[in-house]
Amino acid sequence: MYHRGPVILRGSMIPRETTTERLLSAEDATDWLHMDPWRVMRIQAEFVDGFGALAELGPAVSVFGSARTERTDPMYEAARNAGRLLAERDVAVITGGGPGIMEAANRGAAVAGGRSVGLGIELPHEQGINPWVNLGMTFRYFFVRKTMFVKYSSAAIVFPGGFGTLDELFELLTLVQTHKVKRMPTALVGTSYWRGLFDWISGTVLESGNISRLDPALVQITDDVEEAVAVALSGVEGRRG
Repeated sequence: MYHRGPVILRGSMIPRETTTERLLSAEDATDWLHMDPWRVMRIQAEFVDGFGALAELGPAVSVFGSARTERTDPMYEAARNAGRLLAERDVAVITGGGPGIMEAANRGAAVAGGRSVGLGIELPHEQGINPWVNLGMTFRYFFVRKTMFVKYSSAAIVFPGGFGTLDELFELLTLVQTHKVKRMPTALVGTSYWRGLFDWISGTVLESGNISRLDPALVQITDDVEEAVAVALSGVEGRRG
């Protein structure tokens, strides 16, 4: 009779080597590194590391936007001001840690003496964590990274961006719409950039019955950075209360 944890094996079911022998034996092949059970362990490790790093962060707001925004772009300065205003209210700024809008928001927060967080992602052409981050992590998996944004943020400010920004925005709106998160005030900065998209959502998508009449109100579109920050801070105060 052979015991393998709670399992009892007899006769032909008894393995030829023990679990300890398998653990300590030399491995010629490394295929196991790319198998799903090992991948699950890496995913679990990312969650553990993320939770451990951010658990004591305090109130925070996520700032999303394009990595391609130049430093001379007015939106860069707007995002920098948003980061500064949040830091002045003792609210941490969480971005994707990259250049462009992300760098601007982190820069504003860091210069103001605030908590400037960058949650990066491993990509073939990623430039790494920007120098204005004072708490940074790099993730392998997008879905783990997005969980950190939502779990540790009370609100979001979204600047113009591409597919990545849209993905983050609609992921957030879906979680709110389906009541997976209680409340997440979301401000979009740049009326001329966002209005066409939300005219289509409030028109074609709503008229087709694919969203409710309440859903377009999940975001507030503005050109005023101070207004966007006020929207975000309403989420922080709501969570504090």
